[in-house]
Amino acid sequence: MYIGRFIVVGPGLGAYRVSSRSFPNRQITDREGTLTVGPTEDAPETDNPYVSYNCVRTVDGPATEGEVAVVGNGSHVDPVAEKLELGYPPRDALAASLLTLDYEKDDYNTPRIAGVVAAEEAYIGTVRHDTLLVKAVDEPTLVATYEENSPTAYDLDAATAADAAAELYEAAYEHAVCAAGVEVDDGATYAIENGE
Repeated sequence: MYIGRFIVVGPGLGAYRVSSRSFPNRQITDREGTLTVGPTEDAPETDNPYVSYNCVRTVDGPATEGEVAVVGNGSHVDPVAEKLELGYPPRDALAASLLTLDYEKDDYNTPRIAGVVAAEEAYIGTVRHDTLLVKAVDEPTLVATYEENSPTAYDLDAATAADAAAELYEAAYEHAVCAAGVEVDDGATYAIENGE
């Protein structure tokens, strides 16, 4: 089954996977602690604004107890992180950013998906053409751009960022391209799986 891009978040652990039929020549790179999805060197040129974006950012905001991670499938990751740095609670940072940027205005009305992961709590959200959903979660929870586009409990066996990235990359959904994992405890650690 093809569910497109997806995230899984829960307290202390989160992950994101790029799945794509249209733009498979992408990878995740580390840009000084921000994980960015972008084209590989052999990718054909495109002016599609949804191909490159930050997918994981870590921040330390006044409303959070220590460092938190933001994971998501597009340009909304940055405003969520910036709102957390300004002191917004995680739920409000997600809701405000998702509502402002709205779903992607492509041929499929692709939802935006995002999560905030702290050591002891997590939040997941999506904005689709028909609704905005943001909720606190206390177990690993998945939301995807297609088919599974409402938050659903997910059986994540991983305990580390590297395990989470590998597990999502290997998940039985079609067209895996790359994945990232992030673990939040006393600080945040992350891992990248580019399928190499």
